[in-house]
This record gives sequence, C-alpha cells and structure tokens, in this order.
Amino acid sequence: VQLQASGGGLVQAGGSLTLSCAASGGTLSDYYIGWFRQAPGKEREFVAAIRWNAGIEYYEDFVKGRFIISRDSLGNTAYLQMNSLKPEDTAIYYCAARTLVSMQYDYWGQGTLVTVSS
Repeated sequence: VQLQASGGGLVQAGGSLTLSCAASGGTLSDYYIGWFRQAPGKEREFVAAIRWNAGIEYYEDFVKGRFIISRDSLGNTAYLQMNSLKPEDTAIYYCAARTLVSMQYDYWGQGTLVTVSS
C-alpha cells in the first residue's frame, strides 16, 4: 500500500483545513488508516484513525470535537477535516495504514505541513 498525504498549508487560528490521504497499490478493506502528527522538537503522536470497512472512528482527546476523520471508499482516500485550529496544532501530519491484525502502522505516507498562525 502506498499513501500520499496532501492538503497542508497556512491557516489562521480558528480556521479549518482538510487533509487528504490517497491510497494505492491495494484494497483498504482490511486496514485502519491513521493520522499522526509531529510538531517541531516533539515526538510523533496519534491524532485519529478509521477502520476502513466499518467506518469506526477513533480520536485522541485533544482533537475530539474539532477534527473529523472520514473515508471515500470508492476513491480509496481518507480525509482529516480540521476545525477550530489552534497554533499548537502546527505540525507535519502523516497518514499511515495498518492491517486489522497488525499491532503497528506499517505503511506511511510523506508528511504534509500544517501551520496555524495566532
């Protein structure tokens, strides 16, 4: 599975941005797609994930109520809609995939930079 993240950019605090993660090279029916982020000087952290077939969503507490993960099954693309953005959301955002039975995300896309200005 190959993943391509896009959609990053510069946005003012309180604004919105939607990231896309296009997948190719296989079907995602037995996968989770996750979004992670890494801020300057910090470790990479989990943001949200979706179980592809069932559409079950998972969120880290700090984005609950602000971010929404979704997928377009036909287009093999996952999205991360980010609302009410804060300067502390500034980071490189990565999408990743893991199978239902794997304990770790094995497939990673390149990151897309999100910068939130105050």
